[in-house]
Amino acid sequence: MRRIAAFAAIMTMAFSAQADGLTPERLGIIFNLDEDAGKAIAQYYAARRGVPPANVIGISLGRADTISPDTFASIRNRALQQLPSQVQSLALIWSRPFAVGCMSVTSAFAAGYRDAFCTPGCAATAPNPLFDSNTWLPADTVGWWPAMLIPVDDPNLARALIDRGVAADGTHPPGVAYLIRTNDVTRNIRAAGYDEVESAFAQKLRIADETAAAGAFPDAIAYFTGTSRVDELPRIGFRPGAVADHLTSTGGVLFGGSQMSVIAWIKQGATASFGNVTEPCNIAQKFPNIKVLLRHYLQGDSILEAYWKSVAMPGQGLFVGEPLARPYAFRR
Repeated sequence: MRRIAAFAAIMTMAFSAQADGLTPERLGIIFNLDEDAGKAIAQYYAARRGVPPANVIGISLGRADTISPDTFASIRNRALQQLPSQVQSLALIWSRPFAVGCMSVTSAFAAGYRDAFCTPGCAATAPNPLFDSNTWLPADTVGWWPAMLIPVDDPNLARALIDRGVAADGTHPPGVAYLIRTNDVTRNIRAAGYDEVESAFAQKLRIADETAAAGAFPDAIAYFTGTSRVDELPRIGFRPGAVADHLTSTGGVLFGGSQMSVIAWIKQGATASFGNVTEPCNIAQKFPNIKVLLRHYLQGDSILEAYWKSVAMPGQGLFVGEPLARPYAFRR
């Protein structure tokens, strides 16, 4: 009886989380009027996901990689005022800017720009009140609008990303979560928790804890590593809805950086990724907590919810992907 009661409690929690979770009606879509493909991709995404027309707005952000905090503040305020009150999270439809001062543009839209979220870079920064939470009404509860960026510099890639996010919904893929150990001591810090991740999810998902020396990586639903450049990337086969990221300093610098950009994951077939736009040092709380991310994703959260709940200090981190992908939607 105790086991039955415990199982019922878990199912009730999962159903409650999805009932309060991110839906098309609660997603705002903001596109950059200065991006050639911005409006078309925003309209395409709204149509594919059934997002209400009132939730789709255009703003002018320019085309620089970084926007100044002073300029950004008024733009963000006007954008939020235009969105319906039920909006709880955001899809940002552009490629540039990807940073606001030393913050990522997704975190700056979520919480507003504050120096505490990104300075000093090599120290603890402001915490995420949504970390490992069980429900999702962030605008109503903490005054945040967590955001995820859909890059549009390649419109065909943007549409492909959207399509595979939609294709993932409710499929409950039996794929593999690859936890990769590297010889990069500075960037391999999450490997210390791999055994715990395996213990937690071995009954729900196949976990492969290995190095990236050779071989192929098929049926990936998750891929986590620590390196500045993922040499084995062409050998990874992603399922729709897959999450993937590499712990490094500036993976969120989308263009012109010295390290691999998170866009490389999207081009290879991942549905969401994460990287920092300014130097975070190897502070684990500034990167996705794999156990937290997988727990929320497997219990039915959308990809935006699961990723945002997994980063304890998100100020410098850029969240990229299709926000509403939900491959493990709860089956009633």
